[in-house]
Amino acid sequence: MLKNMYNFANRVKWVKMRKKTVSLVLGSGGARGLAHVGVIAWLEKSGYEIKSISGCSIGALIGGFYAAGKLDNYVEWIENIDILDMLKLLDFKGSGGFVSGEALMKKMEELVGNPLIEDLDIKFTAVATNIDEEKEVWINEGRLLEAIRASISLPLFFTPYSRNGSLLVDGGVLNPVPIAPSFNSSADFTIAVNLSGEALAELPLKKEKNNSYFSKKIQEYMGKLSMPESIAKEDGIYVVANKSFETMQGNIARMKLAAYPPDIEISIPRNLCSMFEFTRSKELIEYGYKTAKETLQKHDALT
Repeated sequence: MLKNMYNFANRVKWVKMRKKTVSLVLGSGGARGLAHVGVIAWLEKSGYEIKSISGCSIGALIGGFYAAGKLDNYVEWIENIDILDMLKLLDFKGSGGFVSGEALMKKMEELVGNPLIEDLDIKFTAVATNIDEEKEVWINEGRLLEAIRASISLPLFFTPYSRNGSLLVDGGVLNPVPIAPSFNSSADFTIAVNLSGEALAELPLKKEKNNSYFSKKIQEYMGKLSMPESIAKEDGIYVVANKSFETMQGNIARMKLAAYPPDIEISIPRNLCSMFEFTRSKELIEYGYKTAKETLQKHDALT
């Protein structure tokens, strides 16, 4: 459905009509990052031209697919995935993390191929964290999938990605809203999508059985793999570590945005959904679309 509604593949046909150009910053935040798809869809439909993208974690994945002209493929796939399909992609044989990421990246290659970043139609930068040198890394050349794999390497969950002799993990460790790579952009303005926005008192999306069902399925799956109960259960080691990571990157995001404010910030509440609720893709994409519309229309009314 969303593929027909948004049709990202027709991006080139719109370019000549666009008047405003955008440097787009896509933040990290797990499944909330599906809101990025909705943001991009609204920008396209409203006649904006995205000239460059800097992305972190899920932002690097969504932004990379878009820059490669293959976001339709990802949307069609994620809309039809179920919990068991997701679990099959989690090959629990990693070193330095539960999941090696090999099965997931093989699937990503089926969807996007493996182009060079230099050959993409849109300037693209993926941000990761070098844990050996304790600094962020900007990847804007080489194989797109390698850049995405490095940027999504959520600590403890994914095996760190080895690149040029260094171990790289999720860019959200140091820069969950990577605005700095956009500084030299010639775009009219910078739009940053922050997935760690203020939590809303009333949940943005209704709670579903899906959330507890997902947790139950993970426990069952890990149980079959003989995972220790301290890891597999709902309040186990990984869940606590993940919540701690989200708390950390939320605070870093606020500091980064205060230090380097974009022209426009699209804020997605941090309680929109849990980190792995990718099965709610339609709701999340639509939420991003609606939020982009409200934010940009408000901005236009004030300028």
